[in-house]
Amino acid sequence: MSKLTQSFVRTVEKPGSYHDERGLILRVSPLGTKKWVLRYQLNNRRHDLGLGSYPTVSLKAARLAVDTHRLDLSQGIDPLGKRVLLDAAQGRNTNAVVTFRVEAERYISTHRQSWKNVRHAQQWSHSLRDHVYPLLGDMPVASIDTEHVLDVLAPIWTHIPETAFRLRNRMELVLDAAKARKLREGENPARWRGHLDKLLPRQTHTKMPFCAMPADQLGSFVRQLDSLASTAARACELLIYTACRSSEVCDARWSEFDLTARLWTIDAARMKAGKTHRVPLCQGAIQVLEQQQGKHALYVFPNARHSASLPGNALRRVMQQLHASEFVPHGFRSTFRTWAAENTLFPREVCEMALAHSLEDKVEAAYNRGDLLEKRRQLMSEWAVFIQAGAAQVFNPYPDIDQDPAESTESAL
Repeated sequence: MSKLTQSFVRTVEKPGSYHDERGLILRVSPLGTKKWVLRYQLNNRRHDLGLGSYPTVSLKAARLAVDTHRLDLSQGIDPLGKRVLLDAAQGRNTNAVVTFRVEAERYISTHRQSWKNVRHAQQWSHSLRDHVYPLLGDMPVASIDTEHVLDVLAPIWTHIPETAFRLRNRMELVLDAAKARKLREGENPARWRGHLDKLLPRQTHTKMPFCAMPADQLGSFVRQLDSLASTAARACELLIYTACRSSEVCDARWSEFDLTARLWTIDAARMKAGKTHRVPLCQGAIQVLEQQQGKHALYVFPNARHSASLPGNALRRVMQQLHASEFVPHGFRSTFRTWAAENTLFPREVCEMALAHSLEDKVEAAYNRGDLLEKRRQLMSEWAVFIQAGAAQVFNPYPDIDQDPAESTESAL
């Protein structure tokens, strides 16, 4: 018994996907257009094959097309591959053999080396795999239009807005690259200004600061970290002592360190601002590095398989282990900056350079080309002293709950 009726297909206006039998789907876009799609699985991979638009293709015709393609599948023939080969052989579309998946993977491979964050390519691949490829992956890149882009974005636009907006940008870049290689013509259907901004609702972005651990809890937390015999705990300690970003710490290489000079030089390619950053190392940071020596030839903090560097989420996991999950690793930079402003007399530019922040005044930045290394060394030494001074305290992940004095004394023993 079929799920769709002619009356329903004719009158339905609400955007969404409506399923019939045997994998036939009617997709209604936010613009009100209706398209038929056959969803099938071959070699453990899901594919969506376009069957045309309604009312040009009626419900009956779409079902007949499904029967034909299902027959091919029963014989091990991929309907999508068959269509691409027929189109190419008949000269209807010389670009039909280039699918969105192929062009996207080409784009990632081409630009991978220029991306500062080594995990950026992985994020691209995973987001496209999860949200775009199931719908557009096997479509000819020349055939993708606005309705196809909306089919990807509309279901997630308000549900996971940040991911949706990044996906839109990534689709736009891939399609721009395809046009530059003369694989498609016309305007980019994924462009935002003057196009999708008129078809999708405005997203509301609420900027929330990273949840940072109060400075008075930091020393006792570091003591807790020191009690753990794990690579992630050592990386978290170095993160705190240097006020660096998680990616800078997790991907740290031994070649960047000069322990004799107590200096860590991070290459510009690994920095958010694209500029080489020198980090003075306090005694606490040196001790962390000494504990990691000999564990891997390249990475200071190798992953569990010793095949690559430590993944960024390992730091969050170790914080969860110590019942500090309400805070995030990046928040330690905020903890440091607040402490420096409220408890030291170091100039603002010294504190900002310790965080590898660029000077807001472009003229000042153009003339001030030093990195204030020795002044920052003094600052980071005072930071380490502050941390160690608080290490005698007991870390309380629930500071708003009064702790029994006897229990507190017992924990400190």
